[in-house]
Amino acid sequence: MSPARVEGDARRGWIVPVGGAEDKVTHDARILRRFVAVSGGAEARIAVIPTASMLADTGSRYENLFRELGVADATALPYAERADAARPDWMAVLDSATGVFLTGGHQLRLSTILGGTPVAKALRRLNANGVTIGGTSAGAAILSEHMIAFGKEGATPLAGAAALAPGFGLTNRIIIDQHFRQRDRLGRLLSALAYNPFAIGTGLDEDTAAFLDPDDRIEVVGSGAITIVDVSALTHSSMASAGQGDPICMTGVRLHILTNGGTFDLHTRVAQAPAVARD
Repeated sequence: MSPARVEGDARRGWIVPVGGAEDKVTHDARILRRFVAVSGGAEARIAVIPTASMLADTGSRYENLFRELGVADATALPYAERADAARPDWMAVLDSATGVFLTGGHQLRLSTILGGTPVAKALRRLNANGVTIGGTSAGAAILSEHMIAFGKEGATPLAGAAALAPGFGLTNRIIIDQHFRQRDRLGRLLSALAYNPFAIGTGLDEDTAAFLDPDDRIEVVGSGAITIVDVSALTHSSMASAGQGDPICMTGVRLHILTNGGTFDLHTRVAQAPAVARD
């Protein structure tokens, strides 16, 4: 699922995957505060999509969080079945949003309920027209063209360790994995990249977000780190000859660990460490 075309002089909106378990304490909540800022600040109108969650109050909790952060409006759109994606009243809310936030839960609920619907198409169109689209945990995983649906934990890439499914396709430049360090997911991200080393692997720790700007530059925001796995210089992958469950040999892989304030340019593939604060 490819990103929608950005027309004329328009600028694509920010894409904001969050690794899950983001701080929601309103006196800090720096990821959500920054999401609000790039969505219009006090004028922001946030549409919340809680579809990935099985908890009935997820949408209302995020409505309250965003309202406490000072947005003009926050409205949950609790799509629970595919027919809901055709509701014109909910589409009107989506079309008027300056930011859309997808909550955590199970990414296959998102893909099976919303994949291929007018809502999925609207998200690509809105982002191409400047609207910020973000999500946490499952809501982060589905933002890219290829989504890791599920897989095995561990540091070693194994054949079959990552099952991929189509995501919403806001970007085709990264593959996202979440709860990264907490759930030991380096191996499955490497396995996903071994299938086709085009995208950049982006492993998001909890309470950590990748703010991807319209120029395809990632800035890290949060208390953890982002693991960037760059396979553009890959010299060998044994994925094609490996049996199910076999370890994968990969050579020429570059890896960066970036903390709050660090950046990575998806065009030049150059990582920058955070600026050092001086007294």
